[in-house]
Amino acid sequence: MMTIQPLSPEDAPAVAAMRQAASAHKGEKLGPEARPMFDAMFAATPAAADVRIEVATVGGIAGFWLRLPNARPGASMLYLHGGGYVLGSAEALTNFAGQIATRVGADTFVPDYRLAPEHPFPAAIDDAVAAYRGLVAEGADRIGVVGDSAGGGLTLSLLSILASDKTKGLVQPVGAAAMSPWTDLALTGDSFETRAEADPIFTRGVLQGFADMYLQGQDATNPKASPLHAELNGLPPIRIDVGDHEVLLADSVRYADRARAAGAEVTLSVWEGMPHVFQSSLGRFLAAEQSVDAICDFLRQRLIDASPSISTPSEA
Repeated sequence: MMTIQPLSPEDAPAVAAMRQAASAHKGEKLGPEARPMFDAMFAATPAAADVRIEVATVGGIAGFWLRLPNARPGASMLYLHGGGYVLGSAEALTNFAGQIATRVGADTFVPDYRLAPEHPFPAAIDDAVAAYRGLVAEGADRIGVVGDSAGGGLTLSLLSILASDKTKGLVQPVGAAAMSPWTDLALTGDSFETRAEADPIFTRGVLQGFADMYLQGQDATNPKASPLHAELNGLPPIRIDVGDHEVLLADSVRYADRARAAGAEVTLSVWEGMPHVFQSSLGRFLAAEQSVDAICDFLRQRLIDASPSISTPSEA
């Protein structure tokens, strides 16, 4: 199912202001030197109340637990941050991931997966798999996976890897949500042309730079790097939210089409006028609140509401 979410009159002025502010930097190549700027941008997301942040290691991967006072026992989420496999950190994403955690009602682990170019493919996806297996080893019986941008790509790659391991009895995710996922590092989507002017942030050249630093000569269509090219059988329910004004629009549309054709339950929401990972602009865009709430409803229905009730033993 694909739905088009129209740009609200309330958001139009804020979108125009964001577009004007971003225009001077559109197309700038971003490498490791941009990490402090990128982290500061995400750290500006308002923090959710009553989220306790704990330094932790899960599955051998360092990161942060976001703990809630009334979390459902046994339910966990794995949040995989974006940044083109070159930028981003678990610490910078704790505010945004905390907003999702508290709205869903599940403790959430944000891993600090290794970044390129220091750690090229497949370091990031290997760390994501290790963190997921670590959640299972710690006793999680219901797990949701969430990611934005490159983290959305990691989320979807992880689903295919886990589905191929079903015969080994590993606990499978009950659902996954991806925001503006980067699903095709070969950059073959038609939206690189059709949204080239509309996208206020990215160009093909910027994303090619990220892909080159991550892949370092390896095949861009490797399914562990580009989930668009992965086996998509046996996947859990997936929700994808993407802006209509981004060059990665086709990465979401094509993946959703392929996953549905393979039998997956996929909800795709395309938000008119919105840029890449607009959800992090909570408090700035009404659409950010609406999208995050819809994502969290989707995850909560599968993680919390559908959970078997915890019964107490009857008295003798």
